[in-house]
Amino acid sequence: MLAEMWSLRGRYKILHMTWFAFFLSFVVWFNLAPLATAIQEEFGLDAGQIRTIAICNVALTVPARIIIGMLLDKYGPRLTYSLLLIYAAIPCIAFAAAQNFSQLVAARLALSIVGAGFVIGIRMVAEWFPPREIGLAEGIYGGWGNFGSAASAFTMVGLATFLSFFPGAFQVADGPLLNWRMAIAATGIIAALYGILYYFSVEDTPPGKPYQRPHSTRGVEVTSQRDFWFLMAMNLPLVGILAVLAWRLKGIGFLNDGTFAITLIVLAGLYLYQAYNCWHVNQELLTGRKRYAPEDRYPFSQVALLELTYIVNFGSELAVVSMLPAFFELTFGLSKQAAGMIAATYAFMNLMSRPGGGLISDRMGSRKMTMSVLLLCMGIGYLMMSTVTNAWLLPLAIALTMVCSFFVQAAEGSTFAMVPLVKRRITGQVAGNVGAYGNVGAVAYLTIYSLLPEGVIGDRIFFQVLGVAGVVVAMLCFFFMKEPRGSFAEFHEGEEAYVTPSTPAPLPVKE
Repeated sequence: MLAEMWSLRGRYKILHMTWFAFFLSFVVWFNLAPLATAIQEEFGLDAGQIRTIAICNVALTVPARIIIGMLLDKYGPRLTYSLLLIYAAIPCIAFAAAQNFSQLVAARLALSIVGAGFVIGIRMVAEWFPPREIGLAEGIYGGWGNFGSAASAFTMVGLATFLSFFPGAFQVADGPLLNWRMAIAATGIIAALYGILYYFSVEDTPPGKPYQRPHSTRGVEVTSQRDFWFLMAMNLPLVGILAVLAWRLKGIGFLNDGTFAITLIVLAGLYLYQAYNCWHVNQELLTGRKRYAPEDRYPFSQVALLELTYIVNFGSELAVVSMLPAFFELTFGLSKQAAGMIAATYAFMNLMSRPGGGLISDRMGSRKMTMSVLLLCMGIGYLMMSTVTNAWLLPLAIALTMVCSFFVQAAEGSTFAMVPLVKRRITGQVAGNVGAYGNVGAVAYLTIYSLLPEGVIGDRIFFQVLGVAGVVVAMLCFFFMKEPRGSFAEFHEGEEAYVTPSTPAPLPVKE
């Protein structure tokens, strides 16, 4: 596969076009942070207001990933990804045209939906690559696409500076002349144009293979009554973390007591509505009118474990990326620019770490053990980072950060090497739920971080929390995770029936 990857034909064309779609969705999703200072100055926002906008940037990503997963299973990744990229232009342009704080918040809430794009490509790549190669393929998709966050950090200020020759530029105090409005609008327009190109350039499945859809996309299909109640329990944190977000918004004055109470009632209604839809999908099973054949069953506990792994790996990555510049700045007395550049090495590791984790998962012969070992190493890495002080040599601290980030992102790659193998027809919903749990972890960790004392002690406790969580989940995977059926097979579940002498198997064929 590595030798053929640059052929840009067949399944490799699909892979490259899909990771770039994810890349653009992350450029759009992360286009705020590099220009936050200019936006704050132009609107005269205080620190609480700019933090509110940053929170809104992730607020709807959790439910959006679940909904996108359902739409993906029903309509296919080609249409779903194209429409999401086209949609990205609307909130980007709205944010760029905002004239007050309320308009900024509304636009950013709408834009947070774009962060759900990741789950779409998981199924697209899984449709085109066989189980024995799925780890590396999904790793390339996730790692190279996720680099969009770093690309946004490094290019948005330059783009805004270049566009300063056009009307609408704002002079930052003691800084450059920036046209942040046109820069943010441009990212959305580029994403929309690529969405149109994507629709006319890809297909959902290889020739001759039908797209498998679930019986219903209203809720996750389970195959035992016990698993239904397990599903209900695992849905609680998805709504609970939105309540935590609402609580933070109340703490900074964006919500008052009345609107906070209304928000909690709405969230309770959202959970009950989701529970009703899951019941509707599984009612024949729950009433005893349906039983699944053994070969058609899957244990929901495996989905739950994958959700926990994504909390501790991707959730911790998002949290650490947010605090790492300040950590290096305060610990080693660096300038903001130097600390930011050093912290960026954490995100840069995505280019090799996620594909590396997927490749290891493909080659080691046990996806379960690969993920468990990577999570354990990740936890140990965070515990070691909790010992970093100004007595350390700076190069040694940077090296430890990069090693730790490798295990974090490799664990992410190994997680999504397993997601497409749980149950084929609900891959989108599984990916959506697992992906949403990554955002649950990020919000939970950042909330914990905000409650810790500032400085060395708070940073030490924070890394210890990340490390202990990683080790605990690694142990759960060691003892309770099961190797997916057909982890290294030539075909995905249910595909063999569609391979006939007149229809060559498209997946293993070399281009």
